[in-house]
Amino acid sequence: MLQKRNTLWGLFFIGPQVIGLIVFALIPLLYALVLSFMKWDGFGERTFVGFSNFTSQFYNPDFWKALVNTVYYMILTIPIGIAIALILATALNKVAGKEFYRIFFFMPVVTSSVSVGVIWMWILNGDFGILNQLLSYIGITGPHWLTDTKWVMPSIALLSIWWGLGYNMVIFLAGLQGISKSYYEAAEIDGASVLQKFRYITLPLLTPTTFFVTIMSVISSFQVFDQAFVMTNGGPAKASYTLVFHIYDQAFIDFTFGKSSAAAMILFVMILVFTLLQFRFQKRWVHYGD
Repeated sequence: MLQKRNTLWGLFFIGPQVIGLIVFALIPLLYALVLSFMKWDGFGERTFVGFSNFTSQFYNPDFWKALVNTVYYMILTIPIGIAIALILATALNKVAGKEFYRIFFFMPVVTSSVSVGVIWMWILNGDFGILNQLLSYIGITGPHWLTDTKWVMPSIALLSIWWGLGYNMVIFLAGLQGISKSYYEAAEIDGASVLQKFRYITLPLLTPTTFFVTIMSVISSFQVFDQAFVMTNGGPAKASYTLVFHIYDQAFIDFTFGKSSAAAMILFVMILVFTLLQFRFQKRWVHYGD
């Protein structure tokens, strides 16, 4: 009787999450999969076209432009973002007032993307932006960050690193606090330096946390959209045109929902493949347990 009651309470508490997952994730995913084989403008009849929506993506130069931009964005954000978050977490792990710093660094994460984009548009303005003003004090003439094809993607990457820094840092900080102090005490007795303790104790024992942060960063980078939409609208000359932007354009600008769904399915498969590859190779560098 008690076990049955506990089971019912468990179902009661997980029920809203399961229902939300089915209604807002699984059903839309299945609908997009079906729609990817259709020709539909959002209003008329749906026509089955087979795999033509998928093949059309590979002949579409915008798709390849978006893919290159997305990969470039990933290269800019993932290594730098993870490294800075790890360094900050390591520094904050040994200071008083961790709770205050966690809140301080986490605040941008819970700020809306539109607000963040508008603020950084002002910071990165090529004519009167605060960043170029600061650079001018040391004799550097800053570029037009958001209107120069060479600098627009690094600018968006800079925003994204700052925006997601608090999340990664908090995860790393939690991982660091889970490492037993006895390891460091033993290393100090053996005369290990700070760098040696970081290299041979912190990094190996933090690999599960690093693995999690890397996976989440890869998934987030594939899905970048808000920053480019608010700040540059994919420009200039589609230099900040990403895969999700391509999906949005085909759906809500061109009204080719079948092609948009096909592009979304391709993106889903790419994220899935990258995630599975990361799980496949994690055994080579992730160390669980003591």
